[in-house]
Amino acid sequence: MVISRTPFRISFFGGGTDYPAWYRQHGGSVLAATIDKYCYLTCRYLPPFFEHRIRVVYSKMEHCQSMDEIEHPAVRAILRYLQSARGLEIHHDGDLPGRSGMGSSSAFTVGLLHALRALEGKMTSKHQLAVESIHIEQDILRETVGSQDQVAAAYGGLNQIQFLPSGDVSVHPVILPPERLRELNDHLLLFYTGIKRTASAIAISYVTSIEAKSGPLSRMRDLVERSCGVLYEAKDLTVFGNLLHESWLAKRSLSNQVSNARVDALYQKALTSGAIGGKLLGAGGGGFLLVFAPPRRQAAIRQALNHLIHVPFHFEFTGSQIIFFDPEEDFMEQELVRVQQSIGAFSELTPALAAPDPSASPLSPPTDPPPSSP
Repeated sequence: MVISRTPFRISFFGGGTDYPAWYRQHGGSVLAATIDKYCYLTCRYLPPFFEHRIRVVYSKMEHCQSMDEIEHPAVRAILRYLQSARGLEIHHDGDLPGRSGMGSSSAFTVGLLHALRALEGKMTSKHQLAVESIHIEQDILRETVGSQDQVAAAYGGLNQIQFLPSGDVSVHPVILPPERLRELNDHLLLFYTGIKRTASAIAISYVTSIEAKSGPLSRMRDLVERSCGVLYEAKDLTVFGNLLHESWLAKRSLSNQVSNARVDALYQKALTSGAIGGKLLGAGGGGFLLVFAPPRRQAAIRQALNHLIHVPFHFEFTGSQIIFFDPEEDFMEQELVRVQQSIGAFSELTPALAAPDPSASPLSPPTDPPPSSP
């Protein structure tokens, strides 16, 4: 049995420039961090005692005989990609809900790929996990998703991630003193709006005409460098909050589906109560609202948004990990050994069949023994 643990992420700046339709022409850059909220995948080879060969447990339960019967698109695609021929049991658990802007779909893909590779006895690098997960989501599943979520989930930490026109990905950890990281963490509040949405449905509203959005996307990419400069130069973090507000306004201009009246009202409440900036995480439309505010103003903001779920969090720096590995008895291997032992025992009992005498000819008539001497 194998258990993988893969973090969810919050994206600060540059979201939208990580879509291939954009960065293959102009290059992209994001600033993102993973937090101590995780996607867990438990995988094991299924013993041969059940009527089904594959069992998948998430918000629903599937019992299947073949990969083609699996309804969960990511599970089906990953098993096909790995050409898995064994019976499997897969369980998913998550600290946060799906379709909420936290990169949960990509965390699931990264985590399941990691767990199944470990189940095969293979170690997978963070780069390989990220690249293969991007391939599965964008090329196999054909989803309109960016490339930052897979990289963030695989690597973990606070990173500036660059997407090159060649298609290559470059990850640059943002190295800060512990007290600076704590200061940034202490200025952030995370609220769940309760609005579920499908990221690809929101993203397609602006990705299909992404060249027409070059103005706001270029500004959003430039804000990555400016925000990193604020962190590195130990400037007042109020500047970081102001940039976050500027980035949200630019993102809202991409499509009328990025925000809505309810989200705008929540954000305005936060600003009125003392927030400096903030944004919806992910493609927009709903999910989690990230608020940037000085610690002294946060009680008032939590009170103003007390009908929402507040989620305390801390940054994490491990990325996707295998947190449990227990090699189990392989029934197929045992059966193969049993068959080989049976063949060996049979060969020992019948040496004539195992090694016939090459000098003997079944067509030669028997010969009489020579007469004895008188």
